[in-house]
Amino acid sequence: MSAASSPASSPASSRARRRRRLTAFRVVVLAVVGVFFLLPLAALVEFSTRGVGIGAPRTLAPWRELGGRPELVTALQASLELAAVTAVGALVLMVPTLVWVRLRVPRLARVVEFLCLLPLTVPPVAMVVGLAPIYLWVTYLTGDRIQNLAWVYVVAALPFVYRSLDTGLAAIDLRTLVEAARSLGASWPTAIWRVVVPNITTAMLNAGLLTVSLVLGEFTFAELLTYDNLQVVLLQLGLADPGVTVAATAGLLFFVFLLLLALSYVSGRRGPRARPRREGVS
Repeated sequence: MSAASSPASSPASSRARRRRRLTAFRVVVLAVVGVFFLLPLAALVEFSTRGVGIGAPRTLAPWRELGGRPELVTALQASLELAAVTAVGALVLMVPTLVWVRLRVPRLARVVEFLCLLPLTVPPVAMVVGLAPIYLWVTYLTGDRIQNLAWVYVVAALPFVYRSLDTGLAAIDLRTLVEAARSLGASWPTAIWRVVVPNITTAMLNAGLLTVSLVLGEFTFAELLTYDNLQVVLLQLGLADPGVTVAATAGLLFFVFLLLLALSYVSGRRGPRARPRREGVS
């Protein structure tokens, strides 16, 4: 009896061992990644709460001063507005473009990919040198507003937006969906908005989050084009009060972490759900 049951139990036991090994591997990887990301954040919090002098008690004065810095609050609001404008602009530009390339001119897919990934190969300093004369006219025509940086930020975010959207479009049957919508009388804008966009929502959220992270952490373009975004103001504050700067940096990292959690929650809510079983159907 035991000899007969051993062949059947051997595959089950091997699968159980593989499952335990995979679980242990996941735990180790998550622990290493958690330490890698949380240890610098803990160091920021520790430094920002460090008192003045040896043996001084902990203090939350730098954190309380964040709201009392009008230049920091103004820079944060401007950077958030700029991030929203950049994310929306990049999505409005890239979603119709990639849909059109995939359906109408697939032979240009490599060219579009090359153009979208090109900003990764150009140093920001060299890009600013080329854009500085153009921004003189932009400032002259539209005024000296920080929202003008959205133009160059859209270009800088193209590689990340392209990769996210390209992966999302590759995961769906784009041609069938669009042709079905067109056969039912939908126009091209309606087909993209009502059919394509709901099927690539997760990819669009990923692209938007990457764009927001890029804008909130960008320094070179704003500094060389003489705009005061969040990172430029943090540098200026750091020269006078490092504790406030470190506290603001830690708070910004917490904010991005919350954005990641919100994205994961929204992506999970919009993910595929199990279809209900129909009664009486065999």
